[in-house]
Amino acid sequence: MSGGPDRSGRSAQREGARPEPTDLGELMEQVARTLQAEHGDVSATLEAITAAAVHSVPGSDDCGITLVLDRRRVDSRAPTGALPREVDRLQERVGEGPCLDAVQTARTVRIDDISGEQRWPRFTGEAAALGVGSMLSFQLFVTGSGLGALNLYARAPHAFGEESESIGLVFASHASIALAGAQQEDRLRTAIASRDLIGQAKGILMERHRLTADQAFAVLVRASSHTNRKLADIAEELSTTGVLSAPVPAPPAPGGIGG
Repeated sequence: MSGGPDRSGRSAQREGARPEPTDLGELMEQVARTLQAEHGDVSATLEAITAAAVHSVPGSDDCGITLVLDRRRVDSRAPTGALPREVDRLQERVGEGPCLDAVQTARTVRIDDISGEQRWPRFTGEAAALGVGSMLSFQLFVTGSGLGALNLYARAPHAFGEESESIGLVFASHASIALAGAQQEDRLRTAIASRDLIGQAKGILMERHRLTADQAFAVLVRASSHTNRKLADIAEELSTTGVLSAPVPAPPAPGGIGG
């Protein structure tokens, strides 16, 4: 019956939905176009990655990205449904699971049938109760202290075969590059915005107190140190309110702002 489950346990494709590409090159071309449209926006890139993955990897019902911060905290990003977020919360609480293993060991982790899985005894029973039948996890990227995994979920057991694993691995590698690029662009935009704010704040101090550019910058640095706040935050406050958050002695030069 249309819309009912097939023998793999997945729901039949919705009528009128875009057919899945059968050629891996065509698949990755579609993914590349989607990610290119979202470049520079990390959140949108993550959402594009998970949406394309759940649509493209055979057997997938849901997808999410698990970020592990400081090796303990788990952050669930861009889930395609409630299940990925619930599983990430579970893994953080019990301290074990396939996503964490994929992150820490830099390999693919596959669960064919969670009801018979023995590797994570504190995780599997509760994950099955959440509706997980099988899982497939890939290490996604490593940037500094941040680790990540791309995780695919199926509600039926034995949903993922060798084809799923092969396509998922290629997809995860492609997504890692796209995400790294988006993160880099996001950092550059943040840096440019901070530089602009600092320039505006320097201009205010230079005009108001007849300081040189170096002297104005020194005042901002002293304010940052005095208040234990980021220089960019001090600059933003001065640019928007016209005042510094704390009195700071001026540099030893004529026209300083101290007093």
